[in-house]
Amino acid sequence: MSGQRLKTQFQRLYSHFSGQDSDTNLQDISEVLFCTRRNVRMVINKMVEKGWIDWEPAIGRGKQSRLVFHSTDTELQYNHARKLVADGKLEPALEALGHDANRLAQLIQEQLGLTTQKGRQIVRVPYYRAFTNLNPLRPLRRSEQHLVRQIFNGLTRINEEKEEVEGDLAHHWEAFSPRHWRFYLRPAVRFHDGSLLESKDVLTSLERLKSHRLFRHLENISSPFPNTIDIRLSHDDRRLPDLLANIMAVIQPAELDTAKEAELFPIGTGAYKVVQNDKQRLTLEAFDQYFGFRALIDVVEIWILTGVTACYLQPSTDRVANPVKEVSERLTLDEGCNYLLLNRVNGLASDPQWQAYFQSRLGPVQLLSRMNPADIGEIRLINAYGLLPGWTDANPVLTRVDAPAKRMVTLAFAQDHPVYHEVARAIERIFAEDGIRLKVMEISNTDVLTGKYADKIDIWLNGMSMSHHRDDAFLAWFYNFDHIARVMPEAEFETLHQQVMHWRAMADHSCPSHEIGSVLVRSGQLIPLFHAWLGVYSAGPVQGMEPNAMGWFDFKSVWLKPGLAS
Repeated sequence: MSGQRLKTQFQRLYSHFSGQDSDTNLQDISEVLFCTRRNVRMVINKMVEKGWIDWEPAIGRGKQSRLVFHSTDTELQYNHARKLVADGKLEPALEALGHDANRLAQLIQEQLGLTTQKGRQIVRVPYYRAFTNLNPLRPLRRSEQHLVRQIFNGLTRINEEKEEVEGDLAHHWEAFSPRHWRFYLRPAVRFHDGSLLESKDVLTSLERLKSHRLFRHLENISSPFPNTIDIRLSHDDRRLPDLLANIMAVIQPAELDTAKEAELFPIGTGAYKVVQNDKQRLTLEAFDQYFGFRALIDVVEIWILTGVTACYLQPSTDRVANPVKEVSERLTLDEGCNYLLLNRVNGLASDPQWQAYFQSRLGPVQLLSRMNPADIGEIRLINAYGLLPGWTDANPVLTRVDAPAKRMVTLAFAQDHPVYHEVARAIERIFAEDGIRLKVMEISNTDVLTGKYADKIDIWLNGMSMSHHRDDAFLAWFYNFDHIARVMPEAEFETLHQQVMHWRAMADHSCPSHEIGSVLVRSGQLIPLFHAWLGVYSAGPVQGMEPNAMGWFDFKSVWLKPGLAS
């Protein structure tokens, strides 16, 4: 008899006797369960084995046997749902619980944290949306950028602790001139599919970058000797090793699968490989052939709680994800912010009067006062007056400017974001006060950054985040898929671009990140809105869980300290 059929039989029995211990006999039970007396004995024995009931057979003719219930119908249902959750079957579990999302959330929280199965240590963390794209050549959101770092390697990487560039797939490099660099590859590096990393993989990966503004000066890439890569540039760049630590410059196989499947299951050389990626769960497994130190945690499972809770769930390994009442010492202020990007090329902000109106009415103070804290869950926001914490480039006391006309304004933002809907509602309330209608377009992150529908959009609501704390991390966002250049007057963008080129060519100049950020804000190109607190809430036994610039933690550095496990 199948487990589900046995549960159904128990439910019939429980319902018939109203869950009360009762005197009965095999004949009565056979009529309740619609089966023979012989089958009744088998069914009762199985229920006794599972601990659902006790059965005290009668002694003597005409005596009644005793049926004692140890489980309720509800408990059985709950235990069934618990097993479904453990198997990652969240939708069937929700159905088994009568579509009670709160009870499902409790079951999920029970299974979060660090656990051990068959000798393997597993960290489980919750998240609020699925990961539909892990291709580093496509626009990535903050969490995807973090995950790509766990899956791939570049020629170089940034050591966040030291804030210095160091070798990754390249163990050494040298500059013959500011326009000619040579990188030496580590031997015997393997991709997750078992194939060896070859020079052609590096050549092809770097060739793919040439269409992006940050890498247009890569003029010629060759391999004069085995495990050797020569890069010749069209203009001086004394900081090329730093640039190649950019997330877009990670190395992928030369024969790159461009199908959608490759976006879900990318092949890298990193410490973790993707073994599951669907609407319920992203599972990363430690790559035993990783060329560096093998990850300490065997498996990282990210459980997708879409539709179960409206709260933005940050990475956590608490057994129960209790609401955070105050900012933890493990939380850090986001190295970035949410902002409004104005279309000053073919949107309303191309008119200086509309631009001034948007600047005066859509600041962080006005918006935050019109947002409902209950609708943004545990996310902690503070007003931003510059693009990065500590930058004060926006004037919070601008004189109010009236709208030039009563018409419709189009706002666009990325799908599946826990805050943007509430920000959009706050903007709508402000516009309504001024007799202006708001049209909202919720589109994919790819469409936001690549400019789809750009000629139809007046304002983008978006977020920026730095992959590390160095000043040059800002440039990856500034150039990202021409998101800024596309809607900024060409001459203004070119002036900023020349500042960057000059910095790249000089060894003793500081990165002009703040100067660029200041121009973007003071010109009215962007309106900074909010910084957010990011971080991880971890249980005591879990070690090495320090938040990085993305608000996540380096998976391969987490471990369980012996003797402290509960």
